[in-house]
Amino acid sequence: MGHRKWSDSFMLPRMSDTATAATLDPAAAYPEVNAVRAALAARDWAGVRRVVDAASPVGRTMLLRIGADSDDLEDLLRYVVLTDPDDSGAAAMLGMHLIRIGWGIRSGARAQHVSSEQFSTFHDWLRRAEVVLLDGLARHPADPALWTARLISARGLEMGLAETRRRYHKLAALDPHHLPGQIQFLQRLCPKWSGSWELLHPWCREAMLAAPPGALQAGLVVEGHIEHWLDLDGDEPSLRYLQDGPVRAEIYEAAQRSVWHPDFRRDPGWVQVANGFAMVFGLLDDQRAAASVFAMLGNLATELPWGYLQGGALDNFNTRRHWALAGAGGET
Repeated sequence: MGHRKWSDSFMLPRMSDTATAATLDPAAAYPEVNAVRAALAARDWAGVRRVVDAASPVGRTMLLRIGADSDDLEDLLRYVVLTDPDDSGAAAMLGMHLIRIGWGIRSGARAQHVSSEQFSTFHDWLRRAEVVLLDGLARHPADPALWTARLISARGLEMGLAETRRRYHKLAALDPHHLPGQIQFLQRLCPKWSGSWELLHPWCREAMLAAPPGALQAGLVVEGHIEHWLDLDGDEPSLRYLQDGPVRAEIYEAAQRSVWHPDFRRDPGWVQVANGFAMVFGLLDDQRAAASVFAMLGNLATELPWGYLQGGALDNFNTRRHWALAGAGGET
C-alpha cells in the first residue's frame, strides 16, 4: 500500500499528548463490539448470536466482520458450523476469519511486492473460505453477510469482474444499500484490482444517488476519489486531482447528501465515512469543512483512510483534528 505526504502547509507539530486521545477501536463507537468480543473470548457462541441477531443487516455484517478479526477462532467456529449447519452467522464469521488469515499472509502490499509463495498460501486460505461460504449460502441464500464475504474472496482469488458483479448483484437484490458489501465492490472496481476509474466513479455516484438523502452511501464517492488520489504519481498531481473543479464539486455534493444533511444518522459504518470526509477536506485545505466533521467524530478515528498517509493513522488523525478545530475556535 502506498503512502502520501500532506502538502507543506499541513506539516504541523503533533497534537499535545494532553488532548483527548483518539482511538481506532470500533467499540468506542459501537458498544456491541465489546459484547461480541467478550462472548467470543468466553467461547459463548449463544452470547454472540444474541448480539448479532439483534442488529440491523448492516450492523450484523459489521459485527461478524469485526468478530472475525479475533485470534484463534477457527476451531470454535468449525465446531458451531458442524453441530448447527443452519447457523449462517457462524459460517459468515468463519469465512471472514479464514479470509483474514489469508490476507495477513498476503499483506496489504501491491501485487508486485508479494512473493509467489505468499500468493499461493493466500489463495489456499481463500479457497477454504469459499467452501464454508458456499455451504452457508446453500442453506441461507438471503444472508447479506455471506455475500459480502464472497465479494472479498472473489477479489483475492482474482475471479474476474463478471463473477464479482454477479455476487454483488445477488447482494444488492437482498439489500440495495448494504454498505459493507458496497465498500468491497468499490475496491474491486479500483485499477489496483484490475478495475478502472471509468467504472469506479460513475458507480460510486449511482450508489449515492440511489440511496436516500442523509445515507452513508455518499461516502463511497469520497472513498473513490481518495483511492484515485492515492494512485497518482507524485504529491502535486494527486493534490491537483482533488482540487479539480468537478472532483471538488462532487466531494462537497457528497457531504451535503450525508455528513451535512439533517437526516444523517450514526448508523453502522458512519465513523469510517466521516473520517473519509475529514481527511479529504484536510487535503483540500478547507479548515472549516474539516472542523465540522471532526467535531462530529470526537476521538473516533479509523485506520483507513488515515493509514494511507505517512506517519500512522492515529498521529495523522490527531494532527489534522488539532489543525481543523483550532482554526474553527474549538480547540487551543
